[in-house]
Amino acid sequence: MATEDKNRATAAAILPLVGGAANVASIAHCMTRLRLGLHDRSLVDDEALKALPAVMGVVEDDTYQIVLGPGTVARVTPEFEQLVEEGREAAPAPGPAGPAAVSSDDLAAQGAAIKAQQKAKNATPFKLFLRKIANIFVPLIPALIGCGIIAGLNGLLVNLGWLPAVTPALAAMASGFMALIAVFVGYNTAKEFGGTPILGGAVAAIIVFPGVANIDAFGQTLSPGQGGVLGALGAAVLAVYVEKWCRRWVPEALDVLVTPTLTVLISGLVTIFGLMFVAGEISSAIGTFADWLLSNGGAGAGFVLGGLFLPLVMLGLHQALIPIHTTLIEQQGYTVLLPILAMAGAGQVGAAMAVYFRLPRNESIRRTIKSALPAGLLGVGEPLIYGVSLPLGRPFITACVGGAFGGGFVGLFNQLGDTVGSTAIGPSGWALFPLLDGNHGLGSTIAIYAGGLLVGYVAGFLATYFFGFSKDLLTEFNVSQEPAPSTIAATGGTTPAPTPGTRGGPDTPDPGTDPAKAPAGV
Repeated sequence: MATEDKNRATAAAILPLVGGAANVASIAHCMTRLRLGLHDRSLVDDEALKALPAVMGVVEDDTYQIVLGPGTVARVTPEFEQLVEEGREAAPAPGPAGPAAVSSDDLAAQGAAIKAQQKAKNATPFKLFLRKIANIFVPLIPALIGCGIIAGLNGLLVNLGWLPAVTPALAAMASGFMALIAVFVGYNTAKEFGGTPILGGAVAAIIVFPGVANIDAFGQTLSPGQGGVLGALGAAVLAVYVEKWCRRWVPEALDVLVTPTLTVLISGLVTIFGLMFVAGEISSAIGTFADWLLSNGGAGAGFVLGGLFLPLVMLGLHQALIPIHTTLIEQQGYTVLLPILAMAGAGQVGAAMAVYFRLPRNESIRRTIKSALPAGLLGVGEPLIYGVSLPLGRPFITACVGGAFGGGFVGLFNQLGDTVGSTAIGPSGWALFPLLDGNHGLGSTIAIYAGGLLVGYVAGFLATYFFGFSKDLLTEFNVSQEPAPSTIAATGGTTPAPTPGTRGGPDTPDPGTDPAKAPAGV
């Protein structure tokens, strides 16, 4: 009961700081963030939000995102939704004779200008497309995690020979979602691209229907699931365009009958006699290339991937990897890329620990690190990124160096034949251990991944300790001050809100409000 009260109190504290219920247009959440669509961005009190104990930071993107952390966000969101609904019901309706209780034209224009300016920074066509892709796959992550952990538990029981009557049931639980994942991808794709979700799911269902095994296309017999999530993605996008075309040309009196029929018929035929084959070839090529890359250049590839992942996250380009991860999981049962990319978080943890020792007099930054480090070990890197390494500059680069060495370590073992993979996407750090899988037994897989984390910690620490600070940077920050650069954005309010001039100098950016530096979190 105390936990429920805490979650409701958090929601109640957030609501007035985002302009109240009337200012909230939409509510959603991902793995770590409460995502709000707002009518007027200028009504938000950013600094007060950052100072709340439960808030790790804020990120400006196509929505206003409040970082609460995994687990917490899933519990706070329904409480927040309920408070918004109650606030709207309690708001008095405007009288017919009196003026509407709205902000002035100047204030509204200012809010619209701020919103447009922030969105424009990340509104390139490529990034908007990647954001759509992420919005399709991110809602699937909880099921991937749950089924992945059950699959790992089932594999352990099978290897030990325990509970033979239970393992078939666990296998069904773990495999059922993956067998139908194409349907969910099709549903979400149609929803994201502006079509009817159920029609997208219906067309994508053709891919996993067993009866396609009786159909020949391009000189070969189709197999159920051929093309996988990529085929489902393409089929649903096609269905959206066919549906929109029908809405324009089909008479309204016939729309309810003709539009869904033509949408499924046309999209289904193209899917069966084209997309399944093409997407199947692409999916096979992705799996083949990933295996070849790590088998022949695993150490180098791991070094590059582990070192570049944090910058990719900052630019939002990591979203392009989500369909690749899902395709590998669908094909091989795990993705070999995620354990390597997770080493970026290890480098970040090592860098933060070095900052802690290099700035012994800066109580503010040290408090930030102590409060954010547990989350960093569990793979939630935002508090350390936005509160420590990115505002300081050099430590962000040396954190990437740590991630590179950790990724190179894991990649080397892949090159030597010890494959390390993850059965789901989303978690990293220590939280990834229950999802690990490989080709040489669970013990070997865990040992290699743990070794990679250790290498990432050590390399990130050493690179930051010896190369992460210039003399001027040490002089500026190795003093007692309140607070250090952008620490409030990541500490959840462990220190008072910053005052002007305490963010580390005029050249230090505020990452909590720069969408160009904001990862589209999951």
